[in-house]
Amino acid sequence: MTEDNVDQPKTCCAPARETPQGALAEESVGEVPAGAGRGQHAVEQCAVPAQTFQMGDADGVGYHADGETPVHPVTVDAFSIDATSVTNADFAAFVEATGYRTESETFGFSAVFHLALAAPEEAIMGRAPGTPWWLGVKGADWAHPGGPNSSVEGLADHPVVHISWNDAEAYCRWAGRTLPTEAQWEAASRGGTQGHRYPWGAEFPGDGDQWRANIWQGRFPVDNTVEDGFLTTAPVRTFSPNAYGLWQTVGNVWEWCADWFDPRYYTHSPAQNPTGPEQGMARVLRGGSFLCHDSYCNRYRNAARSSNTPDSAMSNTGFRTVSAA
Repeated sequence: MTEDNVDQPKTCCAPARETPQGALAEESVGEVPAGAGRGQHAVEQCAVPAQTFQMGDADGVGYHADGETPVHPVTVDAFSIDATSVTNADFAAFVEATGYRTESETFGFSAVFHLALAAPEEAIMGRAPGTPWWLGVKGADWAHPGGPNSSVEGLADHPVVHISWNDAEAYCRWAGRTLPTEAQWEAASRGGTQGHRYPWGAEFPGDGDQWRANIWQGRFPVDNTVEDGFLTTAPVRTFSPNAYGLWQTVGNVWEWCADWFDPRYYTHSPAQNPTGPEQGMARVLRGGSFLCHDSYCNRYRNAARSSNTPDSAMSNTGFRTVSAA
């Protein structure tokens, strides 16, 4: 496989959103309403010290098209990062304070995993070509993660989902935060270790009753045996934190990063505080989700990368933030 002929690997992310013509004709997305003011970001913080670490896939298990190699030294300044993904409760406070409408609400639909569907037949717009387990569902959004017949009642401590990169940026502007760079995210997930596949080390995420991450068990995508206890999202403080105190950086939900995505970026990435390419078509996603499985998408790893367009959203994607400094 050559650098100029890169086959796309399998991914558990939904395809990029196909926007209905005229859907945004009278609305501006990703903008916090004027006069909303600065919000209170309530998520506990973890300190990540300044460090130099080896960034990338040291095991050789990543996908060539994702650009997880070459492994290269990266130095990051100290920063603080959310201990958990932003929760439904956190995002609800933002919406209540600002009246913000997410892109899924503005577009009128989002991508829902088929086993999580809670919607009447007429709300289903169709299945994604090549990934038929993803359904376009009218009325699916952060407050209705399975579709219009669902809600986030009882899920206050679960990660907010159906959040686009633009939505996450809007939250950050309100909270006085930023999305992590890809280098910051990986340094934080590694927890001060070098070369480990997972935040806890090299061991597989689980077996039997001993699970360390919320990923898929069983036959993907039709039968999840739920050995880890969760069909979809888990509360953000499930399992154990890493050495820096971060919970569930792998599995549970994909997390948006600030960077544009380029599979060739590591070949010329700056060694000091890299911030990604200057432009692109898609933004970086990190960490994998509850849909990741060895047989299909093994991206629940420190080094794993994926991407999607900034306006895309789905039922397994959220975010965490870092200090603006």
